[in-house]
Amino acid sequence: MATHEVVVPLFDGIQPLDATGPHEVLMGANQVLDHIGSAEPRYRVTFVAETPGTVTADSGMRMCVDAPLPETGEIGTLLVPGGSGARAMTPGHPLACWLRRAAPRAARVVSVCTGAFPLAAAGLLDNISATTHWRHAPALATAYPAVDVRPDPIYLRQGRIWTAAGVTAGVDLALALVEADHGVDVAQLIARELVVFLRRPGGQSQFAAPVWSPPARQPSIRAAQDLIHGNPAADLRVPILAARVGMSERHFSREFTRALGTPPGDYVEQVRVDAAKRLLESEPVLVTVAAARTGFGTAETMRRAFVRRLGVAPDRYRRHFATTTASTDERT
Repeated sequence: MATHEVVVPLFDGIQPLDATGPHEVLMGANQVLDHIGSAEPRYRVTFVAETPGTVTADSGMRMCVDAPLPETGEIGTLLVPGGSGARAMTPGHPLACWLRRAAPRAARVVSVCTGAFPLAAAGLLDNISATTHWRHAPALATAYPAVDVRPDPIYLRQGRIWTAAGVTAGVDLALALVEADHGVDVAQLIARELVVFLRRPGGQSQFAAPVWSPPARQPSIRAAQDLIHGNPAADLRVPILAARVGMSERHFSREFTRALGTPPGDYVEQVRVDAAKRLLESEPVLVTVAAARTGFGTAETMRRAFVRRLGVAPDRYRRHFATTTASTDERT
């Protein structure tokens, strides 16, 4: 049976989940394909290193590597993880030099988290948009001005180059790779098995929390979901969404509700509440700023949505769950 070769270079200072998360998704895909009797290629993941042996992760975990960096042979997916070792790489680093040689042999090149730094060092991100962990996006933009760094998305695809945000976003990206190769049903089965969200739109914010509802099977409704999750701050009124997917307002509202069990307006509000929750938990922003960035427009509109869905006002939610504190106390 044909195989899809996945090559993952490891190095000292790796973030282990950047490699093991996608590995588990791809191995899960193989199990699903075996179960359904598919004849499509299976993934074969090979961990490689400049010098085979043991690499030490940022966390102290030791990972064994048996294979050297391959200099010949076709590569289906070249996947570069992140970590402090990745952030320290320069254009002259041996791995960056190898990536420059290996990339032309790869059908697609992928980075997870700060794995974007080695790709940038190799010149593979020049003049395209790329993402990385939001905390390190400014450093990537400063070090490599030829890269259009986008700090917000979960992942971005630019032709055969895919880049993902921090850590667990590698799972999201791997699910997207599986969907691109084998379809949404296989990706959904893996997501359920791993008990993770199946996040589809690559432009979705790193601060947007997805819902558990599966993607709609009807392409037009699925496209509307992608628009909603991809940019909760956009104009997502029913007439706008209906026009974007080529449907009348009445037909769109009826089909959306039938497919997802909730009207479009309610769905949009829930996605915006989830996005605002994540933002309030993760960044020291004022409620007014969170409201603007997640599509509510005003703090009062967001407050009403929070009270309606969570039973608590945004500022109180932040005081209970935030990992950072806003610079100015704002009672809302």
